[in-house]
Amino acid sequence: MKYSKLFGKTRHSPPCDADSVNAKLLTQAGFIEKLAAGIYNFLPLGKRVLEKINKIIREEMDAVEGQEILMPSLHPIELWQTTGRDKTMDEILYRTRASGDKEFVFGPSHEETVTPLAAKYIKSYKDMPLSIYQIQTKFRDEPRAKSGLLRGREFGMKDMYSFHASDEDLDDYYEKVKQSYSNVFTRCGLNSYIIEASGGPFSDKYSHEFSIETKAGEDTVIICKKCGIAQNLELVEVKSRLNCVKCGSSLEEMKAVEAGNIFKLGTRYSDAFNLKFTDKDGKVKPVIMGCYGIGNTRLLGTIVEAKHDENGIIWPLSVAPYAVSLILLGQEKDVVEKAEEVYEKLLKENIEVLFDERDESPGVKFKDADLIGIPLRLVVSKRSLEKDGVEWKERDQKESKIVTMKGLYKELEFALRGSHSLSSNPPTAGRLLHEFLNK
Repeated sequence: MKYSKLFGKTRHSPPCDADSVNAKLLTQAGFIEKLAAGIYNFLPLGKRVLEKINKIIREEMDAVEGQEILMPSLHPIELWQTTGRDKTMDEILYRTRASGDKEFVFGPSHEETVTPLAAKYIKSYKDMPLSIYQIQTKFRDEPRAKSGLLRGREFGMKDMYSFHASDEDLDDYYEKVKQSYSNVFTRCGLNSYIIEASGGPFSDKYSHEFSIETKAGEDTVIICKKCGIAQNLELVEVKSRLNCVKCGSSLEEMKAVEAGNIFKLGTRYSDAFNLKFTDKDGKVKPVIMGCYGIGNTRLLGTIVEAKHDENGIIWPLSVAPYAVSLILLGQEKDVVEKAEEVYEKLLKENIEVLFDERDESPGVKFKDADLIGIPLRLVVSKRSLEKDGVEWKERDQKESKIVTMKGLYKELEFALRGSHSLSSNPPTAGRLLHEFLNK
């Protein structure tokens, strides 16, 4: 993509009403545009990041045998009356009426939709375990829509629901999903802490939150950084503890953003919708359910909160809108031709590249590149050509260097492609390139 043709450009300064780092940087860098409080347009750069996050989520949910579906956003009110959540969640429900004076709500969650759906297909113990998920838009009338993508009124979510014949089977699957969630956050370049919390309006039992340390967090959690034990401060039993019950190390408080949440629902919704099955002995029993949610748009904002500096965003390679930021400096014929040649070669090798070919000053181009936060910057200039190479710089490093053209494309492609398959915290593109070019 050539920067001059990109829809959504950088701004000189963030919007005056932006109240968080992610709102400021994502808007200023041209990833999102605010429509109203808690409601955002996703521009091409933002959509590319979101799709990469979704791809990671899909891969991890498929790995635990989740099957993707898509359910409606518009729910008949009768479904919510069946569970009583039309009253318990009344403050955040968006309601509307259709022809015939029929009342509907815009779904803040999908237990009321997925349970009667599952009841049409689950009849026997042989039909379970079963896990189905979707990536879809949710609607919640947040009284305090704020913090950019962290607390919205319309937002994206991956919600998965599992169905089991026994508590033991749910327990086993729950642990598998817990690991798959940790994988999602690790692959997005984040360190997550699994925290026990209350189930809130979704479950009478405890839930587990996946929290990311950031100053923008609304939650205060108590953690042991040595062994990873963590609990939400709202749980009374942890408040009096000074040391970790597992390793004895001192506990610390930290601010965190909740990026995911999982629940054991038990039979709460299957009882409400008469979701039953026949077991091996011919007895009819209620299906036992689990629920697993990740806010994908919230996760995008969380990455920015955790990965930025004074100059802009620092995207992990796995979710960056482009792998390479290619910058042309100068309008001399030989420089322009070489930059175009590099650009075409990168495209041919299927390396994602944003090519800034504008006739702007180096300062403007470098500032925009840092703001957008693409992991690797390659600069073609008169100076670099004199050394038969390009200037190479990692986004999270201060220093740059010249690397020769010889072998650049093959090694760069190999390095970038190889990193996408890593399930651990992905290294930066620049560091990978450096390793391969300096063998």
